[in-house]
Amino acid sequence: MSKIIKLTTLAVALGALSSAAVAGTWSLGASVLAQSTPYKGIKSSDYVMPVPIINYDSENFYFHTLAAGYYLWNDGVDQLSLDAYYYPQFFKPKENDDRDMRELDRRRDTVMGGFTYKHKADWGTLRFIGSGDVLGISNGLRAEAAYLYGFSGDKWSLTPGVGIKWDSENQTSYEYGISSKESRNSGLDRYKPGSSWTPFLELSGNYRFDENWTAFAAGRVDRLSNEVKDSPMVNKSVSAIMWTGIMYTF
Repeated sequence: MSKIIKLTTLAVALGALSSAAVAGTWSLGASVLAQSTPYKGIKSSDYVMPVPIINYDSENFYFHTLAAGYYLWNDGVDQLSLDAYYYPQFFKPKENDDRDMRELDRRRDTVMGGFTYKHKADWGTLRFIGSGDVLGISNGLRAEAAYLYGFSGDKWSLTPGVGIKWDSENQTSYEYGISSKESRNSGLDRYKPGSSWTPFLELSGNYRFDENWTAFAAGRVDRLSNEVKDSPMVNKSVSAIMWTGIMYTF
């Protein structure tokens, strides 16, 4: 399938899958991912797709479908990992319904690398993520901080969270900026945004049917900053992602 959904920072995805896993285990499964994008000329139904799940978790290493990491520190309270993840860019001009948007340049996929730090306590969990483009596609940087508080029963868990994401000027400009050349070709105004701050809400949960089978769901809503909303490419003030599926752990 040519249409690939952008997983933002993958924070929702990693949280949903890792919470259902046990150290030293494999998980295989199937899921459906949907995203409402902020770009003009894109129908939400265009970005609904199946995603296979292949996970491995150990005390020192993890692999979660599109991301991998190595734990530098992992004692049950504090967790620090070096991470790398695939970062799809879902703006593809040829798939856009807006005539002007079709004249813009395609945004290319890349790999982001960085770190994740989590501190777990009775009052909740603090999560910090920092990453940068390692392939030189956008030369952008991203960072986010979040607070999460989990609820759980014998077979279920539910974790809401709130946070804020920062994108550097290069990252914001690559995704939402319009160059002079693009402006001439499309008729859209030239636009060069600065860095952006995006508050978000997230919610993840899972239900364990038995020792092997687990169903999960995760969602996130981002409130777009003015730097993004002011782009001629954008006609929404929020973006959202929803992921749900089932896994077999062994």
